[in-house]
Amino acid sequence: MYQPTYDSRDIRYKSPYGAVPSGTAVTFTLRPPRAEGFSRATLTARFESRDGQVVKLPMPWVGVELDRDLFRATLDTGDYVGLVWYSFVLEGIDGRKRELGHHQLTVYDGAEAVPTWFGEGVTYQIFPDRFRRSRIPNPAGMVGGRTVHQSWEEMPEYRPDHKGEIRNRDFFGGDFKGVLEKLDYLKGLGVDTLYFNPIFEAAENHRYGTADYDRIDPMLGTNEDFTRLCDEAHKRGMRVMLDGVFNHTGYVSRYFNGDGFYPTVGASQSWDSPYRPWFNFIEWPKKYESWWGIYSLPAVNEGNPDYRNFIFGGADSVVRRWLRAGADGWRLDVADELPDDFVHGIHEAARAEKPEAVVIGEVWEDGSTKIAYGVRRKHILGGHCDGLMNYPLRNAILSFFLGGGGEHFVEAMETIQENYPPFAFYSAMNSLGTHDTPRILTLLGTGSECRDQSRDWRASFRLSPKQRRRGKDLLRAASLLLFCFPGSPTVYYGDEAGMEGFEDPFNRQTYPWGHEDRELLDWYRALGGLRGSHPALRRGSIRYLAGQGALLIFLREFEGERILCAFNAGEEPVEKTLELWCPARALLGRAHVEHRWEGLSLTVPPRSGVALELGEEFPWDEWDATAD
Repeated sequence: MYQPTYDSRDIRYKSPYGAVPSGTAVTFTLRPPRAEGFSRATLTARFESRDGQVVKLPMPWVGVELDRDLFRATLDTGDYVGLVWYSFVLEGIDGRKRELGHHQLTVYDGAEAVPTWFGEGVTYQIFPDRFRRSRIPNPAGMVGGRTVHQSWEEMPEYRPDHKGEIRNRDFFGGDFKGVLEKLDYLKGLGVDTLYFNPIFEAAENHRYGTADYDRIDPMLGTNEDFTRLCDEAHKRGMRVMLDGVFNHTGYVSRYFNGDGFYPTVGASQSWDSPYRPWFNFIEWPKKYESWWGIYSLPAVNEGNPDYRNFIFGGADSVVRRWLRAGADGWRLDVADELPDDFVHGIHEAARAEKPEAVVIGEVWEDGSTKIAYGVRRKHILGGHCDGLMNYPLRNAILSFFLGGGGEHFVEAMETIQENYPPFAFYSAMNSLGTHDTPRILTLLGTGSECRDQSRDWRASFRLSPKQRRRGKDLLRAASLLLFCFPGSPTVYYGDEAGMEGFEDPFNRQTYPWGHEDRELLDWYRALGGLRGSHPALRRGSIRYLAGQGALLIFLREFEGERILCAFNAGEEPVEKTLELWCPARALLGRAHVEHRWEGLSLTVPPRSGVALELGEEFPWDEWDATAD
């Protein structure tokens, strides 16, 4: 068997595994073949957050293991928090040198215990305007000059208006009462956390341009309705997470007041407005910084003391007040566009108000190495975000089921697990689709986002029966993988009902009450039950047993419970024999299982997956090799 000279994921080479809390002494061991004749080695470590301080440690020869020399050194992380970049040099008596890699060590602040409830549970994402309405609302007097669709089944507006703008002012009227009516439905899906896209008063249907942080949007209900919703969710064992949009507000807001709707004097109306320092004006009042250049979303100055105090500084701040009103956590919109100390302030405020509150950040890449605006971010180094949206997992799942190969999935996820502190890896928000991505059923059924087609074509597109069958097969397998993976499996509203659609707003259509895909709905109920009844899936370790081509197999283990998860992304059955000699009981999904002298033989059908519960190893003197 091939043995590398160094493998950062093997504790024989690096101990302990992965990211470490500050103060940990990390031991590195090199194992070059004796035949290569190396006589000494050096470890070079660069402490990035300590102005790039470089430490060089000799790695003395400490012995022999079979045909391998062993060189070892221990690096003390002390009180450091940040990334350490390290490499090795091996040298021979004859002057030969061999350099080994450029590796990352994440050192985090482990002083605070992170609540585990979010990562262990199932999350359901609700886009409030489109989930369920209890009545057709009257928009008169509401901010934004809204229109309301009379029919729940209509297509959202997607064409620009006469000015060439997409204003997102068309509403369907989803409300809190509608959500209340469906809490038992959500509980039946196994949901533990309700994650709401923004719920505060705003002019646009997505509500990402906040108009008033103190008030629930009146189309959704009242502040009291929100508290009642939280109370009813808590009675059912569910928690509530809010979307915190603190990087920008709305052009139409009491703070900026670009259209003069509010009686308060906004930043665009008077230089003396108390809100004017909240914004970054280039030429007051018409030219200002905005989110991605979108004029309707003026960017705030997160360094302004008054704004910081408003959001998280005082006992009556936005972060604390809404936790007090019933929420249990915050998801931070565009977290990498918020300064680290601003995120830290939110985190401290949330914990001060509710010790069990969690903060999840929207980050699309590996959050341990994220650089934004020229700064390496501290997202998951402790005291900032407790977890992140796991888009790397989504990308890996999509790539695997669309032909990318199991080995690429394993490599991508091993990298994330190695780089992330355990609390962040296990508190990740894992999803196949969100309000910012095409519907997962459409993506899997078509195989692409179809950006080469016109927007009108994408608006009217529906999967053919063949595409839908393929998409459903792959979705069943992909969602099983999602529910078996560490972190919180997050269902975007309607995915469980078979909703289709490409990008915004086609991925934000109304939930099809009474027209759900029953086959998928039953499947998602089974997924929720699977996750809820097996601790190994909620908090167990993960170990990969196979990852090649169309096949992916991993094992989740916790306190004696072992769940084997196997997936076939291909068009033909795949067989694999594992060195396991134990009974295997199918929990969900399909596979043919045989017990052989060589081990446990699995045959996984095309475009499918299976979760198997493994029993204790067979007693050899009683084992019947013909048993199925």
